[in-house]
Amino acid sequence: MSPTSSGRGRNVRRVLGRAARALPARILIWTVLGVMAVYVLAPLVFMLTAAFMPARDVMSMPYPWIPRSLYWQNFWQAIRGNDGKFMYARSILNSLVVAAAITASTALLATLTGYGLAKFPFRGRRVVLLLIIGTMMVPFQAIMIPLYMVVTKMGMQNSYAGLIVPFLINAFGVFLMRQYLLTFPDELIDAARIDGAGELQIFWRVIIPNSWPAIATLSILTFRSQWDNLIWPLLVVQSEEMKTIPLYITRFASEKYTDEGAMMAAAVIASLPMVILFFALAKYFVGGAKLFAARKG
Repeated sequence: MSPTSSGRGRNVRRVLGRAARALPARILIWTVLGVMAVYVLAPLVFMLTAAFMPARDVMSMPYPWIPRSLYWQNFWQAIRGNDGKFMYARSILNSLVVAAAITASTALLATLTGYGLAKFPFRGRRVVLLLIIGTMMVPFQAIMIPLYMVVTKMGMQNSYAGLIVPFLINAFGVFLMRQYLLTFPDELIDAARIDGAGELQIFWRVIIPNSWPAIATLSILTFRSQWDNLIWPLLVVQSEEMKTIPLYITRFASEKYTDEGAMMAAAVIASLPMVILFFALAKYFVGGAKLFAARKG
C-alpha cells in the first residue's frame, strides 16, 4: 500500500470517528428542538383544528386532532356575534386603524430620534439616551392612571385619538434604531452632504432605505404589542363601536351562548393579520435578526 493511500485511510477513519462521537450530541439537540417545536406549535394546532369542530368534539377526550368535517358555523357565529350585530368586523377595523397608526408613527419617530442620537454629537446626548432608556424600567401599570386622567382631561376618551396618541413612540424603538444606526457608515452620510443634500433628504433617501431590516423588526414587534393590547382600551373605551379585538373576544367568550368552537374561530380570525404581516416582512425580519446577531458578535 502506498503512503498516499495509507494517509487517506487514516483521514477517513478520523472523520468517521469524529462523526460517531458527535452523533449522540446531534441526536440530543434535535430531540430538544423537536420537543420545543411541539410545545410551541401544539396550542396553535389545537386552536386551528378546534375552530372547525362543533363544541362536543372540542370537549371530547381524547381530543380528535383531525376534524371529521369543516364546521364553518363557528366562524359565522364569531363574525355575526351572539346578538347578530356583526360587531367583530368593526372591532377588527378599530384594531387595524390603531395598530397601523401606532406602528407607522413609532417606526418613523423612533428612526428619526435614533438617527439623531447616533449621528449628531451634542452636549448631554448620553444623558438624554439614559433618560429614554430609564423609561423602559417603569411598568405601564404605574403610569396608566395618570395617563388616563390626561387623556380624559383632553377629551380623547372613547376615540381613536385616545387609543393612539399615548403610544406614538416608545423607548424600546428609539433604543433599537439608535443601536442599529451606530454602525451605519458615516462615509455615506458625508458623501450625501458633499452632494448638497439636506439633513431631511439624507434621512429619507439614505437612512430609511438602508434601515429596512431594523424598521421591519420594530414594526412587527410594535404591531403585535398593539394588536394584543387589552388593558389600555379597557380603560378608555366605553362604546361597542370603539372596542378593539381583545375587548370583543373577552366579551364574546364570557357570553352564555358562546361555545368553545366559536371562541377558537374568533381567535383564528384575530391571528390572521399578524400572520400576514409576519410573512410579508419575514425577509427583513429574519435578515435584521441575523444582522443584529452578527454585529453583537
